[in-house]
Amino acid sequence: MSWIQQGVVFTPDGTREWSRTHAQAPSAIDLRGRIRVYYGTRDADNRSRTSFFEVDRDDPTKLLYSHDRPVLDLGKPGTFDEDGVIASQLLEVGDELWMYYGGVSKGGSVPYRMSIGLARSLDGGLSFSRFFDGPIVDRSPQEPYMTMAPNVLREAGGWTMWYGSGVKWTLVSGKYEPVYVTMVAHSTDGIEWLRTGLPCIRQQFPDEANTRPAVLKTSTGYEMWFCHRHSQDYRDGQGSYRIGHAVSVDGQVWDRVEGDLGLEPTGAGWNASTMAYPSIVVVGGRKIMFHNGDGFGKTGIGCAVWSDTPA
Repeated sequence: MSWIQQGVVFTPDGTREWSRTHAQAPSAIDLRGRIRVYYGTRDADNRSRTSFFEVDRDDPTKLLYSHDRPVLDLGKPGTFDEDGVIASQLLEVGDELWMYYGGVSKGGSVPYRMSIGLARSLDGGLSFSRFFDGPIVDRSPQEPYMTMAPNVLREAGGWTMWYGSGVKWTLVSGKYEPVYVTMVAHSTDGIEWLRTGLPCIRQQFPDEANTRPAVLKTSTGYEMWFCHRHSQDYRDGQGSYRIGHAVSVDGQVWDRVEGDLGLEPTGAGWNASTMAYPSIVVVGGRKIMFHNGDGFGKTGIGCAVWSDTPA
């Protein structure tokens, strides 16, 4: 069993003022007969906004549509998302489409900070408005650095969020780099969240960062695909992001699974050295993963298809 990489699917052409570079952190959803992929894209000042493209359900490498404007713009001055909004999870809730996203604001002694926000769409995902001007999961006494990259499942027993939580900033070659782990929280309504304070994916070494979980329910529990990196030389270097795999019976305690399962960087082209930010959608019983390669989305978004009989 393995993922079969399909190559790059979408890269911004740089002609739009709000989208000069990057298609970062894909967030896929099967919507109205197409796969829609929301992503973060950057302007000339490195500020991220969210937009989307659509691909064919049968051939996820076939681009059908690219939206021509942001669906969620920057937050108000002074708010948690004034410098960036990056979609992370889309859920249909009744007649609405909810977007859990990472909000970015510039830091002081560190480059930036992130918190988790929530927005909703009443027009099928063409535009979103915030539930609140503030975040729904922010820094806290127990999590003092940042929160980000939420993945949410809604089940009969309630809502569960797996998300990245900062544990420290570490000084590397004169620059502070973030270290974070994947945590879990629970909710009865998808808005108010109770955090467990326990990491799901334990670090393999003190400066490992792991985040951006993509969780699926299985017949025996849950499976998670996530990305992990070193804190040194991780910008397309030896410590760069890889996509990992973990399994759990209850969604709380996870075991990492060894092996790349077809998700190693290719050594050339758009994902020569990096694989990052997985998002998985199940279409007709087939698992499709959208992900980034080199440059944290600068080279675009690609996809991989799960196969029980690898080529």
